[in-house]
Amino acid sequence: MTTLDHSPALAPLRQARERFLSGRPLPDDVPDEVLAAWRRARFFGVRHDLDGPVHEPELPADSALLEAARPVLDRIAPALGRSAMLLTDGRLRVLWTSGEVPGDDRCRDLSEREVGHNSAALALRTRRRAEVHGPEHFLDVWQDVSAVSVPLLAPDSGQVLGTVTVASALCAGCGPHPGAALAEATATAVEAELLARSRTAERVLLDAYTRAAHGPDRAIVALDGRNRIVSEAAVRLATPQVLAALERSSTSERASGARPPQDTGCGAVVERSNGAGDGPSRELRADAGNGPVVERSHGTGRRPVREQSYDLTLPDGAGCTAEITPVRHEGRVLGIVAVLEARAAEVPVPRPVPRPALALAGGSVPWRHAVARAVELARVPEPLLLTGERGSGKTALARELLGGTVPLVADAAESPELGVTYSELADGRPLLLRHAERLAQSDVAALNSLLEEHPDIHLLVTYTPGTPPGPCFQRLLDTLAPRSVAVPALRERPEDVRELLPVLAPRPTPGQPPLTWTLDALRALEEHPWPGNVTELAHVVRALAEHRRVTGPVRRAELPDPVREGPAARRLSPMEHAERTAILAALRRHGGNKARAAAALGIGRATLYRKLRGYRDVP
Repeated sequence: MTTLDHSPALAPLRQARERFLSGRPLPDDVPDEVLAAWRRARFFGVRHDLDGPVHEPELPADSALLEAARPVLDRIAPALGRSAMLLTDGRLRVLWTSGEVPGDDRCRDLSEREVGHNSAALALRTRRRAEVHGPEHFLDVWQDVSAVSVPLLAPDSGQVLGTVTVASALCAGCGPHPGAALAEATATAVEAELLARSRTAERVLLDAYTRAAHGPDRAIVALDGRNRIVSEAAVRLATPQVLAALERSSTSERASGARPPQDTGCGAVVERSNGAGDGPSRELRADAGNGPVVERSHGTGRRPVREQSYDLTLPDGAGCTAEITPVRHEGRVLGIVAVLEARAAEVPVPRPVPRPALALAGGSVPWRHAVARAVELARVPEPLLLTGERGSGKTALARELLGGTVPLVADAAESPELGVTYSELADGRPLLLRHAERLAQSDVAALNSLLEEHPDIHLLVTYTPGTPPGPCFQRLLDTLAPRSVAVPALRERPEDVRELLPVLAPRPTPGQPPLTWTLDALRALEEHPWPGNVTELAHVVRALAEHRRVTGPVRRAELPDPVREGPAARRLSPMEHAERTAILAALRRHGGNKARAAAALGIGRATLYRKLRGYRDVP
């Protein structure tokens, strides 16, 4: 270790920082990233001398990250020596610190808006290990400090939850930081603890759901803030309004801990016990098990204690009541189990649940907006243009808009000759024109003339943008533009994947269970970009339903390689896509062994690593 005055490698940067702070011209060799960081700090109004009151962020009362990380940090803290270790959350608030903090220990918020350039902010932004040394910092108190930070990623979603930082006196040169390995190992151990806790929570919730269910006819919903399990019987009762009320109750219960339940704004609560949950939920339908109640044990060998329940009065018009029972694990409230009962005057007649129309399946904002506009325009039987990528559901939506009317159908992809005259449309029968981009030039001209003479013709056109249209076809698009709807691609509405899965799956044969999915498989399906949109998703679902030889929910390992491995970090060329597919297949054949996969492909191991970094942005 050396001080700033004895670090020749950083001397030019120290002089450049002094010139920057005094407003003098800078030399040309200042790293672009460092200069940009200094400029951001000046834009945010950060004082390099920390003159004035120090910002004290409001820390969360209950941090799941800190709770998972503390056992790891407590084991490492005694070995820090003269270094310091810090844990921040995703907002760069310092949750935990230990060791000798070089410089000033008053900075409890490491965001660039408060303290300027630092390794934690850089690691959070780049999602990889980052180092900042001496004069690269903006603050005066950190001029003799070197720090290395590693981001902490959520085990299920990959979201950045926070950072681990090791700070020390200024290192000789500019790196690597001697505490880099310690920071990496700490982050790995914390992520392993987060993964173990995540799996435990999911298992506890599933066990509670199974014990609460009597069979397929009992309406059960289990929630823990991240996952949602809904029985088949509950699907008929759990409207979006009911689920929203349950989510709010779950959030309130988790926040209140062991306190009596309070009214959360979703209805009157009859006090009996407490519950928990927070955050957006994900849904997984499951078959019912047996056992009516949720039990808890404190791990001391004592007889499990039955949890009391409380009734939640749902919003008006819900059509059902809900009895809530908390789900506990090791003294903490993890979630709730809700038993739904249809109101006596509104008991539904038992009948098969109708399959929703494919075109209208989905609750995302882009999809609802497109469908609402299409339905509004379709109220008037005039020309309507549906545009979107291939496989996005344009034709299916068009048929839904027509209701029970059987249209004339012309598909330019099968025959570019339209072959439909106005006399065939005079009786009011609509025309569904698919793949208009493939129309012959003569038919485009004829269609333009037809629309000029009869602008109120009942015509539905699907169009997939591609090559720039010619003047005649552009005229057709301009004519239809006022009554057009852009159908969003599936990658723009990933939250709709779960609603599409049961619709796309073939009906199971008698005696066979419906196709279900593990949470890991669902996340992989939601993260895939689906270049073929709903059509591509349908092929994957049908192939699994027809060819899988195992029972139970579909696991991530059963998905096609590109879906299972996750999307590439950037858009790949056809050649790169083929290379990536071959590499993933080789890795799968050899159990993830990169050396064997490289040998099988006839390339060097270094080449394999380089291509993986380029395709998947692996550090």
